Amino acid sequence: MPAKMLNIDINDRVIPIIFEQDNRLPIVTMQLVFRNSGALSDEVSGVAKLASKLLSEGTKAEGSIAFATELESRAVSLGVSVGAETCVIVLSSLESEFEFAVSALCRLLDDPNYTAKTFTKIQTQTIGRLTQKQSDFDYVASAKLKSLLFAGTPRANPSSGTMQSVKSIELADLQRYVESHLGYDNLIAIVGGDLSEDDARAIVARVAGRLPKTELEDLPRLETISAPKEQIEIAKTEQSYIYFGAPYDMAFDSDEAYLGKVASFVLGSSGFGSRLMEEIRVSRGLAYSAYSSLNVSRTGSYLTGYLQTKLESTQEAKSVVSEVVSKFIRDGITQDELDSAKQFILGSEPLRQETLQQRVATAFSEYYDDRELGYKSQELEQIGDITLEQINSFIRSHTELSELSFAIVTAEG
Repeated sequence: MPAKMLNIDINDRVIPIIFEQDNRLPIVTMQLVFRNSGALSDEVSGVAKLASKLLSEGTKAEGSIAFATELESRAVSLGVSVGAETCVIVLSSLESEFEFAVSALCRLLDDPNYTAKTFTKIQTQTIGRLTQKQSDFDYVASAKLKSLLFAGTPRANPSSGTMQSVKSIELADLQRYVESHLGYDNLIAIVGGDLSEDDARAIVARVAGRLPKTELEDLPRLETISAPKEQIEIAKTEQSYIYFGAPYDMAFDSDEAYLGKVASFVLGSSGFGSRLMEEIRVSRGLAYSAYSSLNVSRTGSYLTGYLQTKLESTQEAKSVVSEVVSKFIRDGITQDELDSAKQFILGSEPLRQETLQQRVATAFSEYYDDRELGYKSQELEQIGDITLEQINSFIRSHTELSELSFAIVTAEG
């Protein structure tokens, strides 16, 4: 059965439930998605990430080891993660164990492991990982690019925080985040598998009924810088790491989103055959790979890309990126490129809808972007009908993509 929308009433709020029944396997999965609760909501960079790690440490009464051991003995998977805009709790198990799984989740929400010992453990682990990342030059260049593109906004901060910000966080900050961000009023539930609609409603009501009210405001749209910038980091490296980005004037719910997917595919997201890969690797031999993508979300849209090259090729590779993007905007794409993009996108889409998890993820993205369920099929029809004149007119209208900023990690000299 295709995914459908259900809902329940909790206090003063209607909780949406994206539901798909699938009886082919005796498995049930549930995701609790909390809007406006991701890393972009942090008052101190890293709080949301640390809080998600604390919620993965079991209950205060049982401790992390006993709690995890009990889940493992029943093959129950329970995880918490944080993205830019949302915090997500994922729960899955065999149908026969789902009652226990939901009970375990309720115990966790009622009694998170708010202990000094647990907090010190996850804080120390995070600081250790951040220390290691200082020698991960892909991470360094990527972080610097975001700090350039989104200077003065929360997106400029690393989602895991910085050494300084993580050291400043206290246990009370994590407790305050959980109590003020994981509420019934900003909850979207996704339930699928071997259960009925009534079962899904009852489970979500059982969990949501113990959550507080948060009254969070929508996260603002974060714009990129108005003028291109460049930042170079000198490090002990044997190659250069080049990350680049630019503004992309595209609303998350734009009627032209499907055109952007095709444009992104041709420019740099398709791997071999893309403009960037063909020019930078095949024609010039400057890098093993080169990639770019157009990122679109409720809180902002932008172009990002990256490549690695020999130290002596740094400036040439950077110039080629600018040339490829400028030519792409000026001349558009060819009929062969359009046909190849259509063939791949339309042909590969069924492979992305094979599993229950993939289908409910698609339904969620449709709902989250204010689309009707089933929009994906309409989008594929739109992609199939694109003409060369239509896609090139779209590409030529986005001159802002040529306003490239660069963050480069390279060696001195």
